[in-house]
Amino acid sequence: MNAVSLIGIDLGKHSFHLHAQDGLGRMVFRKKLSRQQLLRTLANVPACRVVMEACAGSHWLARRLAGMGHEARLISPQLVRPFVAGNKNDFGDAQAICEAASRPSMRFVSPRNEAQQTVSALHRIREALVRDRTGTTNQIHGFLLEFGISLPKGAAIIRRLPAVLTHESALPARLVALVERLREHYRYLDQQIQQIEQELFAALRDDDKSRRLLEIPGIGPITASALAVELGDAKQFANARQRSGWCRASTAPAASRPCSASVNAAIATCAGCWCNARAP
Repeated sequence: MNAVSLIGIDLGKHSFHLHAQDGLGRMVFRKKLSRQQLLRTLANVPACRVVMEACAGSHWLARRLAGMGHEARLISPQLVRPFVAGNKNDFGDAQAICEAASRPSMRFVSPRNEAQQTVSALHRIREALVRDRTGTTNQIHGFLLEFGISLPKGAAIIRRLPAVLTHESALPARLVALVERLREHYRYLDQQIQQIEQELFAALRDDDKSRRLLEIPGIGPITASALAVELGDAKQFANARQRSGWCRASTAPAASRPCSASVNAAIATCAGCWCNARAP
């Protein structure tokens, strides 16, 4: 155990595969552990570098490992894939994680804290609700179009719907009831989206980086909140240029992803400000 300098963990729901190696890259041990066994084993291992893929549960485990004194690092799965040797299996994936982490030019993902993970969950829920709301309006459009009624695109259909259903006496009663049900579902989804946005705005007020992002022209509350979560502490970037390139291809939710050139330029400016803010 004293020779271990790097541990790669292939994460799973119930079982975890560990590949440990020393400073020369030689394997020290391989183990398959349950979730409880994993925490007990790593608590008894001298402080070392523990690397995992950035996936479900990795940020929580990174926080637990940091509390044990380990240096927890996360790697994007697509950066680990080229290092898998031979047939793909769990121990091979853990070894590939060690191999990728040994590269001096490897880029890592900043572990998120609990607040950042919560905000990220809010963004995902909001994105799903927006997608469902759009699907509901499209269904209303389609059902009415089959009976010769064409309405404007977007949310305007919801405002005009009561008048249409009242004056179109040729519509079947069951269809009218169905459309009314869809309209109530749209209202429910809209209320849920508004509540989540209020929670995001409240979290925005409590975060200094998000407030600074809001000062940039072209950056709104949703984009600022998403970028603050995705960037983390921004230590995974060597300079502002790296950050600005990452922001343009951000993995933030599609509903909050900046798309115009002016917003991209603002994000690049923000990246430079963040770099200067972290400078000693």
